[in-house]
Amino acid sequence: MTVQPTDAIRRQSLGLGLLALVLFIAGVYQQTAIGFDSRFVLFAQEMLRNGPTLFPTTYGQPYADYSGLTTLFVWLLSLPFGQVNALSAWLPSALAGAVIVTLMYRLLAPYSSRWALLSIASLLLTNTFITEARAVSLDLMLAAVAFSVFYLGYAADHFAAPRRWGLIFALLVLGFGIRGPIGLVIPTGMLCSYLLLNRQWQRLFVFGSLAAVLLVVSVGVLLLLAKVSGGSAFMQDVIRMQFMGRMDGTEGVSDPLYYFTSSMGNYALAYPLALLALAAIALTTPRQWGAQSQLVLYCAAAGLIVMIGLSIPQAKKARYVLPMLPIAAIIAAYPFQATQGRLFKALRVLMQGLWLVLPGLMIAGLLVAQRRFPEQLTALTPVLIVLGVLQLFALAVVFRSAWRAQALAFAAVLALWSVYILVFEPVERQLYDSRTFSRAALAQVQQAPAPLLLYGMGRDAKAIKFMVNIEQELQPRFSESAQELENLPRPLWLMMDQKSYEALRDTPVGGLQPVLTGRFDKNDYVLLHLLP
Repeated sequence: MTVQPTDAIRRQSLGLGLLALVLFIAGVYQQTAIGFDSRFVLFAQEMLRNGPTLFPTTYGQPYADYSGLTTLFVWLLSLPFGQVNALSAWLPSALAGAVIVTLMYRLLAPYSSRWALLSIASLLLTNTFITEARAVSLDLMLAAVAFSVFYLGYAADHFAAPRRWGLIFALLVLGFGIRGPIGLVIPTGMLCSYLLLNRQWQRLFVFGSLAAVLLVVSVGVLLLLAKVSGGSAFMQDVIRMQFMGRMDGTEGVSDPLYYFTSSMGNYALAYPLALLALAAIALTTPRQWGAQSQLVLYCAAAGLIVMIGLSIPQAKKARYVLPMLPIAAIIAAYPFQATQGRLFKALRVLMQGLWLVLPGLMIAGLLVAQRRFPEQLTALTPVLIVLGVLQLFALAVVFRSAWRAQALAFAAVLALWSVYILVFEPVERQLYDSRTFSRAALAQVQQAPAPLLLYGMGRDAKAIKFMVNIEQELQPRFSESAQELENLPRPLWLMMDQKSYEALRDTPVGGLQPVLTGRFDKNDYVLLHLLP
């Protein structure tokens, strides 16, 4: 039996997607770039200064680990501002998150609006999603592509929608442009798992074959563009960083069970609740598999494909399996759709209990944290008031059965996101700030122009966090050796962390008094001026 999403469902899905987008970009504009964001903001800054390129650049040289597509997105969004800011950098990720919310509702609402809303709530209550939706996240963009492909395949069979193969293959190309080979393989695997379970053998063979050809062509085009951009040496760097580096374990964690075990924390609450829901399904044999139960089966297969497929490469990072998160959130909320069975009832009570106490837990956590970190947590009163109101609201609706689950989930989502946006983000950016010291150091260099050497700061590590904050062309020098410092021509500016400075006490450099001291990326740094 097929169902057709109504116009009302389409309007509601777009409204929810818009509300999600507002949540993902709330308060974002001039926030400083920290952590992993720094690299991508620097890519966009160099593209804004020098024009679009096939690959992003650092220090004016092409960077092999990514294609230029996502940087191009940020560049386009930054043009109206004339600069790269947090809004233009985060907006592609926020839009990807909003697309996922929209399609989740459109996928589930024809069966149950409650299942749809609670699945979205499970997504929004997952910590990795929160951090990635308010950051530069290629993996969240890939998750939107992969879930779109899965939705299009399912909708063609169950919602009487046309088969949009052209759009699906366009999405596969987009996924490759965003994340390289895994950006095409992951959405292909998710759709193939659906076709396999649905026993659509001919479509499975044709689609899988065409996707394989598309992968080969895409890899060939990528390597050709790499050779055009930086020659054979750069092409070898692309092969090493985008292919071999991820397969041989030189990047990330190599534990084969890493995703299955670490996701209990990294993707809480959705992932552990999804496992409990699957266990309940396995122990509660349904009389017959209806459309909703089959959808859960398709979701479980697609999520398993993602986790098994990404477990094959040796390099593993928590954010890589974001494409399985919408799937996990759908399964986690299934107990509210499967009303029969004691295990499902127990899971409903457990989940509503967690949502009920979450605002109160946030209040308790903030009060404890304020005692331990009084300097960072100084103005908590407005947040505590908001959390108190949400807790009272949750208590007020707990005995109202009609919309109880949705209301409790809504209060929990607002509580968690309020703490993250109003407390966690400001404290994190204060602790990991690198803008203040970087700009003060640049001002000193401009007053007495001389080469700047970054000591013990890797070109692709701490140095990126310096370069992203100076907003102008600069070619610093780099050194890791104390012996090199003695033979460098002077005058020279020298930037290093406090520990490196203390380690040079017995050298001529260690005898110099710092011109500038301060905090840089949660460490003490100094700026020295070496005169002739």
